Amino acid sequence: MSGKHYKGPEVSCCIKYFIFGFNVIFWFLGITFLGIGLWAWNEKGVLSNISSITDLGGFDPVWLFLVVGGVMFILGFAGCIGALRENTFLLKFFSVFLGIIFFLELTAGVLAFVFKDWIKDQLYFFINNNIRAYRDDIDLQNLIDFTQEYWQCCGAFGADDWNLNIYFNCTDSNASRERCGVPFSCCTKDPAVRRIEVDQQIVIYTKGCVPQFEKWLQDNLTIVAGIFIGIALLQIFGICLAQNLVSDIEAVRASW
Repeated sequence: MSGKHYKGPEVSCCIKYFIFGFNVIFWFLGITFLGIGLWAWNEKGVLSNISSITDLGGFDPVWLFLVVGGVMFILGFAGCIGALRENTFLLKFFSVFLGIIFFLELTAGVLAFVFKDWIKDQLYFFINNNIRAYRDDIDLQNLIDFTQEYWQCCGAFGADDWNLNIYFNCTDSNASRERCGVPFSCCTKDPAVRRIEVDQQIVIYTKGCVPQFEKWLQDNLTIVAGIFIGIALLQIFGICLAQNLVSDIEAVRASW
């Protein structure tokens, strides 16, 4: 028997360890994102008072780290352990989960193209809702400031949108020193809150973030489309590799 060689089906070592190695990286990235998210929540006292999650009127950027990290962790775990242990259940779960994500991305892209006006209205509502909560959360404040500085914009469609915030609105009852002003990230010169009544063109950005985002998207459409196509191809490639490995494993087991 020692002189005979096995001629039956075999599991491809290249595919197996490629899936394993790629998902180890993915797994650790997921753990890192989750760690950052949990650390941020701990710093804000959310972990000691879970009910405070619902207190923020706007969007908490920490959710991005937690959701993305959670998805990466689950995918990385299933792909890594599934390939290493030749576990067909985990590999099939990896393929299905990746397929669902791909389908959701494709659906979101189609809907965004078909319902552009509705998406624009929702973006306007989302930004204004977060303008109201600007001072409620430091992470949200940093995200808005970064967005306004990067796209050189102010508010959803203009600086007047900041009237929605209790600290910046121009009502007579507002006793804030920032009354009738805008955040420093709207300013074109010194990083300080400035009044918006005098010479807006010189003092602050007058364009809103929604039209600036549309302009940026049009200017970088090729790059954005290339990134999304690249991600989609990687997902399809991952699904094909996982299914191929499952077929190899099942073929080997059937030959026993």
